[in-house]
Amino acid sequence: MFDNKTLLITGGTGSFGNAVLKRFLNTEIKEIRIFSRDEKKQDDMRRYYNDKKIKYYIGDVRDYNSIKSAMIGVDYVFHAAALKQVPSCEFYPSQAVQTNIIGSENVANAAIAKGVKKFVSLSTDKAVYPVNAMGISKAMMEKIIIASSRISEKTVFCCTRYGNVMASRGSVIPLFIQQAKENKILTVTDPAMTRYLMSLDDSVDLVLFAFQHGNSGDIFVQKSPSSTVGDLAQAIIELFKSKSRIGVIGTRHGEKLYETLLSREEMVKAQDMGDYYRVPSDNRDLNYDSFFVEGIVETSAKDDYTSHNTTILTIPQIKELLLKLDYVKNELNKSGNEKGTYNGF
Repeated sequence: MFDNKTLLITGGTGSFGNAVLKRFLNTEIKEIRIFSRDEKKQDDMRRYYNDKKIKYYIGDVRDYNSIKSAMIGVDYVFHAAALKQVPSCEFYPSQAVQTNIIGSENVANAAIAKGVKKFVSLSTDKAVYPVNAMGISKAMMEKIIIASSRISEKTVFCCTRYGNVMASRGSVIPLFIQQAKENKILTVTDPAMTRYLMSLDDSVDLVLFAFQHGNSGDIFVQKSPSSTVGDLAQAIIELFKSKSRIGVIGTRHGEKLYETLLSREEMVKAQDMGDYYRVPSDNRDLNYDSFFVEGIVETSAKDDYTSHNTTILTIPQIKELLLKLDYVKNELNKSGNEKGTYNGF
């Protein structure tokens, strides 16, 4: 379905963009456009991949004209550009608004203006019952994408929502590994916190599933296992044969005890698609009198889908999962504990 097509990835120099490139470069895709504001990372990618299929566009989603010009001739869009760090967004919420909300609206409007066929946006568990600025901005991003789906005649808009991606830039696993290799204390905010365990490949699979099966306005989530942060830290200590111990430093600004991928209200109408849930858009119009009884009874009959009530892995299971990650294998190889390679950033 991507043969001879042009794909644009906003925030394409990040972990997700690199995972997409690895998946697509050996296919018959015509062109992949990397749109981001960091010229250094783009230059690093250009040198690393050295592939004529990849085109690089300097710009910022906050600047409508820059994203609109990059959208000329594009068939599909993966929208990954965002401010993602919870504490940073807590201290600078206006920056989260500019990038995650206004920037996303710019990308959506540019896609409509240039006749993009399909648009998949990447969201987060923190958009469900948001308690921090990052989650609030992402929740508004989802609303904007779904609203765009109602007014667009040509562009199909979908959202994907997932928890933390293991070993992605800014995730806790690289930090824990560095601390374990140096035999330092592993700084855990709350050992009882649970987090979904999802790989970069899983995140690409989720976006591709949404791309293949999504109707305009749909939200997709993947059914993923989880672990406590304490068990994750202990698994890394054991994998790296470290003398480190776990130190509890307390919850960070805006941090949640557990992740919620689907709210109770969404679970009422969610469609089970095997490894994924699809939440169709609520396409009722503003004439609410015609629907005043809908959903009142069913809403109380479902639970949220959270990292507390999904499959929670044991320490041996976490270690087995970690050993599938290129990043972890590479770090173990550097330590001389186990062979492995890492291809990419």
